[in-house]
Amino acid sequence: MVRVLLVDDHKVVRAGLRALLESTGRVDVVGEASSGEEAVNKAQRLEPDIVIMDLAMPGMDGVQTTRRITALDFETKILVLTIHDEDKFLLPAMEAGAAGFLNKSVADTDLMGAIEAIMRGHSYLPRRAAALVARLKSEGASARRDAGAEVLSSRERRVVELYAQGYSASEAAEEMFLSPKTVEGYIGRAKTKLGLRNRRDIVRFALKSGMLRAEE
Repeated sequence: MVRVLLVDDHKVVRAGLRALLESTGRVDVVGEASSGEEAVNKAQRLEPDIVIMDLAMPGMDGVQTTRRITALDFETKILVLTIHDEDKFLLPAMEAGAAGFLNKSVADTDLMGAIEAIMRGHSYLPRRAAALVARLKSEGASARRDAGAEVLSSRERRVVELYAQGYSASEAAEEMFLSPKTVEGYIGRAKTKLGLRNRRDIVRFALKSGMLRAEE
């Protein structure tokens, strides 16, 4: 069973999502939150597999909440579920650490597929969103390459260090006592945050940032 925390400031939306997910027999909704602050507290206490995150909430919004939860360094993954325009919110959500992005208009047909993809260690983006990410990443790649390691969580930083040293995902997972899929998720998010594409880019970044010495 996939353990899910629902985060949305509308009670009726949470009720609908709970009914949809629990009807599959594959999801256990372990909690609900109506604000970003409540979501962070419940994520710390419950450590769900996936947080389904709305973006527009009073106080701390969904992007800020996603950043706070991913910084906890749990294995919890974030799936953004929103009515908002992908052009404006997609990249900030992914850079904050979200593993997937889905519009509420297709939740009834695509939500379980998104959850299953994320649980397998993949990112989930609709086709148009994937093309948009590629374009935005290309436009902003140089700026992100100049970002320092401070944009990474502690686990993302450790995975980058090991990956730069030549560790495979399985070897890094053994070193960090994590699953290979979880490690692949961390390295994917690190690449997104830093605008990197492959191991060579990661090695160059690690050398430039001082995370890796040339003799290593």
